[in-house]
Amino acid sequence: MMVRMEHPKPQFRRDVWQNLNGEWAFEFDPDVTGWEKGFADGRHPFSKTIQVPFCMESTLSGIGERGFMKCVWYRQTVILTAAQLTGRVRLHIGAADYETVLYMNGRECGRHCGGYASFFFDITDHVKKGENVITLQVLDDTRDKRIPSGKQSEAEASYGCFYTRTTGIWQTVWLEFLPATHLETVRYTTDIDAASVAIDAAVCGEGTLTVEAFYEGRPVGKAAASAANGKAVLTLLLSETHLWELGHGRLYDLVLTFGDDVVYSYVGLREAKLVGEQFLLNGRSVFQRLVLDQGYYPDGIYTAPSDEALAADIDRAMACGFNGARLHEKVFEERFLYHCDRKGYLVWGEYPNWGLDHTCMENAPYILNEWLSVIERDRNHPSIVGWCPFNETWDQGEARQSDELIASVYHATKAADPSRPCIDTSGNYHVVTDIFDLHDYDQDPAVFASHYAAFAAGGPLFDRLADRQTYTPGQPVMISEYG
Repeated sequence: MMVRMEHPKPQFRRDVWQNLNGEWAFEFDPDVTGWEKGFADGRHPFSKTIQVPFCMESTLSGIGERGFMKCVWYRQTVILTAAQLTGRVRLHIGAADYETVLYMNGRECGRHCGGYASFFFDITDHVKKGENVITLQVLDDTRDKRIPSGKQSEAEASYGCFYTRTTGIWQTVWLEFLPATHLETVRYTTDIDAASVAIDAAVCGEGTLTVEAFYEGRPVGKAAASAANGKAVLTLLLSETHLWELGHGRLYDLVLTFGDDVVYSYVGLREAKLVGEQFLLNGRSVFQRLVLDQGYYPDGIYTAPSDEALAADIDRAMACGFNGARLHEKVFEERFLYHCDRKGYLVWGEYPNWGLDHTCMENAPYILNEWLSVIERDRNHPSIVGWCPFNETWDQGEARQSDELIASVYHATKAADPSRPCIDTSGNYHVVTDIFDLHDYDQDPAVFASHYAAFAAGGPLFDRLADRQTYTPGQPVMISEYG
């Protein structure tokens, strides 16, 4: 059975690709001894099958095993043609929790750490015409304090706001075939007054980058620039102005051509910024009515059963009168962000920091490496209006959060994307932040309202945690968790 067959990267799509979702051979490895037993080189047959991209804990995977499992293995055979091997070959994995080791035809050829960022392996030098065996080992330990696990339960069962674990692959696996001279990445910066898009592209090889823009099929702009030192920079002027707004995506389709490489993309023309205490979208004040989206599915756990299910979550929220979401303790897949983009739905991108020991500055690499990769992947989405790398950094035993860690990640976030506001640690405890946000779960609406009546009248801000964090008058305030 083939599932989730849509292209996983709508904002950076090539025509030449091969979806590898579906049935894979699968094996548990609770003692992490699979390599010694020949799991990597095929000497050991796997006893189970799993439906990729669903995690083993989900019913849609066909496994449904919800106990702790520190290591799992996947195996798939693919047939490649001579034409597919003329350029570069990449194996992409949307996400796999937590450490992934790739073996191609029995030989190790790549490792990746991080349970939420998308990644790829260049397997050009490890594949051949005909049959090729892909073997993936994925290691995960939810109880390891160096592994960010979000809301995955560290207990045997779900409890409170901690839910079923996700082990192994949980987003689309696919092959991509691209020419030797190709685009690597692209960044968009829009200017609504000039109706333009500044484009900063990283390329491999020499040549001219050409970008064409279309709106509802009509050509509305074209620009080109020669590449130098692995970069191509240009400004695309748009002949028609259509702003990205709440409830109206109004996306421009882009075609980027570099040599024989053709990439299909899109961009939204919008300006989002903080001015004083206000959030302005295209110069107009917008009150953000957001849901706290957990991104869990009864049958797929971390993975939506279909692309339609992703869009339906947004439609439900909008039908209830909300205009966006804080994407809570999880990095959502790009298909979800695509639907947010096209529907005009605001979102805050967040990192699943729970599970990580945030009391030690030494743990900075365990969040920074992956978090910066997430920002780079998602920064072109017009729906994203802010970043939140930490959430509720409660004391762990007698140890308090490392303020140095919180500040360092905040500053790294701002350096990676200065165009959006950043909440350093949502709810508590703020160190340096663009928005002072609070969490208030008082169940009585009258009491809830009374908490902020004085602040609304120009008085002090109600904050239960004022002994650990300090509000600066004039700073924007958000109640980002309530209910």
